Amino acid sequence: MPLTAPATRREVHHRVIDMKTYARDDGLFDVEARLVDTKPFEFSPLVVPKTVLAGEPIHDLWIRLTVDENYIVRAIEAASDVTPYDICKGAQDTLSVLVGEPLARGWSAKVKERLRGAASCTHLMEMLIPMATTGLQGIWGSDAERFKTLVADGGATKIDSCYAYSRHRAVVKVHWPEKYVPAVSTGE
Repeated sequence: MPLTAPATRREVHHRVIDMKTYARDDGLFDVEARLVDTKPFEFSPLVVPKTVLAGEPIHDLWIRLTVDENYIVRAIEAASDVTPYDICKGAQDTLSVLVGEPLARGWSAKVKERLRGAASCTHLMEMLIPMATTGLQGIWGSDAERFKTLVADGGATKIDSCYAYSRHRAVVKVHWPEKYVPAVSTGE
């Protein structure tokens, strides 16, 4: 376990999110996610006369994004197999507002802007945010030539996209020395 030893505790909730990217035979890519919430004890959701048994899902939600080679969302499909309220299943159709959008910088803000609050299901919205990076990593990693092009373009899409790719860090200094800028010491 990479974390320090925890304090004495007991589990009260378990969420599993599984995401995968697939290269399709037609040249498109599917990014799929599944979210399952369970509790290790019986649970009765607010205002629902049904008791959820220990280990049974409270949520079991799926999303599939179909993306083209330019990272544009071409289709979105969602399925809500288990939800606390039947009306929750209607939120599946709200995701279509993202068709035509690129999985690129600004994706998270766009998802939050269009799907926050009563506009959609919070859990579906939250799944969509990391699906973008899952898709990008899958697509980049599925084709060695695509990855070589990314490196050859001077890292234009990577510089300052995360901690490691900061223009002030060693990864950029090694792979794109022309983009490297030494960090300014504050003298503290």
